Amino acid sequence: MSLTDQDRSWIAEQLREMQTRIAEQLGEMQAGIAGQLREVETRSAEQLREMETRFEMRIERVETTLLTEFHKWASPAEARARTRAAVLRVTDLEMEQLSHRVKALEDRKAS
Repeated sequence: MSLTDQDRSWIAEQLREMQTRIAEQLGEMQAGIAGQLREVETRSAEQLREMETRFEMRIERVETTLLTEFHKWASPAEARARTRAAVLRVTDLEMEQLSHRVKALEDRKAS
């Protein structure tokens, strides 16, 4: 049994229609996939921004805590350093006075 030209034309027409429907379905699928991909990208970008914000807040909290603790330590340390510096200045003045007195006594004894 051989096919007539009419049968061949009908088969070719059916194949073209099927190919057109398949191409349309593929286009629709591609559009759907592209839309879903955009949705995923948008959600991912939002989640990334949220994570960055939380991370920045945590870093700021740590920095604030560290600076507060340093200030708590540094204030008394600075006060102690000033007190010790003042004591050293007074001691230096007293040593200088004693040195002058010893020199004066030695000068009197030598004469």
